[in-house]
Amino acid sequence: MSNPIISVENLGKAYRLGLKDETPDSLVGMATSWIKAPLKNFKKLRRLDVRKADTDDEDVFWALKDVSFEVNQGDVVGIIGRNGAGKSTLLKLLSRITEPTAGRAVIRGRVSSLLEVGTGFHPELSGRDNIYMNGTILGMKKREIDNKFDEIVDFSGVEKFLDTPVKRYSSGMLVRLAFSVAAHLEPEILIVDEVLAVGDAMFQSKCLGKMQDVAKSGRTVLFVSHNMGAVETLCTKGLVISSGQIVANTTSKEAIQIYLREMETASDSDLAHRTDRSGVGRSQLQSIEITAGKDFKEKTLVTGDPARFTYYINYTFPGMIAVVSIYDTNGQAVVDFRSRHSGDGDYLSAQLHNKFICETDELLLAPGRYRMDIEIYCSQELQDHVTGAIYFDVAPGNIRGRMTSAPIRHAKAMMPNRWILPLKGSI
Repeated sequence: MSNPIISVENLGKAYRLGLKDETPDSLVGMATSWIKAPLKNFKKLRRLDVRKADTDDEDVFWALKDVSFEVNQGDVVGIIGRNGAGKSTLLKLLSRITEPTAGRAVIRGRVSSLLEVGTGFHPELSGRDNIYMNGTILGMKKREIDNKFDEIVDFSGVEKFLDTPVKRYSSGMLVRLAFSVAAHLEPEILIVDEVLAVGDAMFQSKCLGKMQDVAKSGRTVLFVSHNMGAVETLCTKGLVISSGQIVANTTSKEAIQIYLREMETASDSDLAHRTDRSGVGRSQLQSIEITAGKDFKEKTLVTGDPARFTYYINYTFPGMIAVVSIYDTNGQAVVDFRSRHSGDGDYLSAQLHNKFICETDELLLAPGRYRMDIEIYCSQELQDHVTGAIYFDVAPGNIRGRMTSAPIRHAKAMMPNRWILPLKGSI
């Protein structure tokens, strides 16, 4: 039996956090602190090495701890988990970008990774030069790179800017070229993080197709994504990571269900204190209120009835926008609500209340259970993003006086439409 292409044994990564010292509130306390400072600083210097850290040290954070698994050649593995679970840290360890604190990872093959926009690119070099530099780093000869060069450029779509320094590329151009290089230079192992979200929908589709081609050729793919549809389509196996540890190593379908159940459990906690969120955080979502009915006094959402979603935030900036994405129980996107498209204006007033309100006169969601993700932007900068901010149920109701069936098998959202049964000769 051949060895696994990736073997991970008790892998861990710890970081030393900088804790703020308490400031003495008296003259005597300040003098004592000043006298003790040299000794305290010497102790801190000795404790900088996290490998010598006590597990319970309050200033040591374990991003990963006791992680063990194996990946066989040709496996396509989806790595899923909430924000801050440790997914990106694991990929950085496997890509040799950072060293582990504990344990080891054995990689038997050439690795090509795409973890962040422009990873491994030199900003002063042109796109052409970066293609050759990355290929050389992967251990390829110039002739091998030459043979793949036209494919890389054609896939990336940056031919006009090939001799321009990549520091002048947009994030979309950079990620297109970076993915194209990573996927076409024939690595035994391809590692891709959520960075594909930077590209447009058409390019994301091309990337998924290319990764499928890589997988079919017998090479190994590790894929991190919050897009459960992409994970289910591309991957055969799944790793679920929570709080730095693997909680499931199974098929991709079962891993997705475990992850979705974990997210639903997390949504029961106080939204204002959720830590699994991203964004710069100057404005954050605090709570959500859902009401329904003609006067918005009901608590139960019903298909076909009016609905109101109120999003309370801790601080409002002029020019803020909100994006609400609704998913079904399988993690498939159903519909978006965007304040930029349907709001009264650009919210430029500084006198706004600390909340967004989204209303619909007719909730055209099929009966069932749904998940809601929230994103808040200001001046195109992401302030807050909470995945699984709330879960809610929609009860069967009436659409234009006709009862909806429950459940609706083929779709979750129903567009307004009109049916015409013409008499012979009328149309």
